[in-house]
Amino acid sequence: MESKNASEKPEADLEENEEPLVQFCTSPDEYKHWKLTINGNVAYLSMAVDEAATLKPGYELKLNSYDLGVDIELYDAVQRLRFEHPEVGCVVICSDHPAVFCAGANIKMLGLSSHDHKVNFCKFTNETRNGIEDATEFSGQKYICAINGTAAGGGYELALSTDYIMLIDDGTSTVSLPELPLLAVLPGTGGLTRLVDKRKVRHDRSDVFCTTTEGMRGQRAVDWNLIDEIVPRSKFQETVKERASKFADGSGRPKDRKGVEFKPLARQDDVNTVTYNNLSLQFDREQGFVSILIKGPSSDPPVDLDEVEELGADFWPLALARELDAAILHLRLNENEIGTWIFRTEGVSDRVEAYDNFLELNQDDWLIREIILYLKRTLKRVDVSARSLIALIEPGSCFTGTLLELALIADRSYMLEGQMENSNLPAPMICLTGMNLGAYPMSNNMTRLETRLIGEPDKVRNARNLKGKSLEALDADEAGLVTFTPDDIDWEDEIRLAIEERASFSPDSLTGLEANLRFAGPETIETKIFGRLSAWQNWIFQRPNAAGPEGALKLYGTGQRSEFDKKRV
Repeated sequence: MESKNASEKPEADLEENEEPLVQFCTSPDEYKHWKLTINGNVAYLSMAVDEAATLKPGYELKLNSYDLGVDIELYDAVQRLRFEHPEVGCVVICSDHPAVFCAGANIKMLGLSSHDHKVNFCKFTNETRNGIEDATEFSGQKYICAINGTAAGGGYELALSTDYIMLIDDGTSTVSLPELPLLAVLPGTGGLTRLVDKRKVRHDRSDVFCTTTEGMRGQRAVDWNLIDEIVPRSKFQETVKERASKFADGSGRPKDRKGVEFKPLARQDDVNTVTYNNLSLQFDREQGFVSILIKGPSSDPPVDLDEVEELGADFWPLALARELDAAILHLRLNENEIGTWIFRTEGVSDRVEAYDNFLELNQDDWLIREIILYLKRTLKRVDVSARSLIALIEPGSCFTGTLLELALIADRSYMLEGQMENSNLPAPMICLTGMNLGAYPMSNNMTRLETRLIGEPDKVRNARNLKGKSLEALDADEAGLVTFTPDDIDWEDEIRLAIEERASFSPDSLTGLEANLRFAGPETIETKIFGRLSAWQNWIFQRPNAAGPEGALKLYGTGQRSEFDKKRV
């Protein structure tokens, strides 16, 4: 949800083989694929995909199939419903197509897309589905999926992310996950995991379901727990309305509070810089890294919640969440050769701490809760990004509380010991706040502090006792909160060598290494989805059986049959 910027090249002016930038800025009055209707405390998100409005040329979005552009609009709608409509307690996802709910990800699009685009597309779509579940669990905004026809592949995966699935009982409407038999790939947005872990479908029944191209319908779909309810066509709309009203009436969301309008973000960019109000990106394309500089708040936090409502989207924690979210998505999709992200901060640590204390004190308020949840989701987006993460804690930085989370998840963090020679800036400090102790769990349902110190429970307990204390480099190192503490003599050389070393390694190997090391601790639905996407689906997408000249993705719809290499590996 970022502003369009004039410096980007129009599509017609792009050089040969240069792809247009993926834009994430949109709003309901610009939607091409969804219709958002608010009816009291119930919202209706109707899928009405414009076949011709594709993100890239070469395919048509027939039968409510989708590409990344369709999901960008869905993500925007989910975010707006949480912030702009506090009165909405239930969201109904439905379809305007007379015979199809959603045919899933567009197969021709997948066949034409580069490997990295397919994986980034699946990752973003996964995060959007997770956001729907997050709204249900933490925001009191339950989702119903009203399936009026075929829900295949990604269409059924979208349904699986909702809280309650309803299917028309007309003898033809079905749910299915046909990726394996038809395309030689797997469902890319959590279908297999949600089937067995969320809906608790028996693994033998799941095996039958996932190898049956025509899917399942009627009472068997209910009996196998693939859906929650079947309804005759004559009563479908009425019954959906009844269920939605019941869910909405049981929600604790405030019906008398004013929402926060999400206006387009201010953004300026040229070839090597992108600048928002609270952060900037500076690219070094030769070395393959981007410096992400986050600015701390320029003023003290509000006195009360009324002032937060007046500030709206300009309230610093919310503004930061939106800008960091937009920056991450831009880097993932449009800067895929920038392999290292370097996080830096500047500002007054005491102010960051004061904002964190304000969030913690008022976390029961609906808007503050939503802001904390948005920060949580944005930090998770950093966690699962396939990039090397480095944090630089320098004089003038403010790695405190919420911003310290970026250093805690970094693959490496460097904190200067003492001052820089010939500088009047004091030695850098870091500080833990209450927000580091549970507000922002990772996908493993552990804090970044607990994940970092998983083998050192004594240090976890000690870190909790350090809350509110400013720590210099050696104290931070002793507490286990930073990786290295070079002095001013070694600082530049150590940072340079770390960046050069990262650039010399295989990006594929680094992605596998980082994804394995970042998520210690227990498995959850989220870690399974992202772990399996990063490994198995990433691998399967490149196998000749799926993506080769005679692969199923390439030959789908041609009438030709794939000749699979039968060797198991």
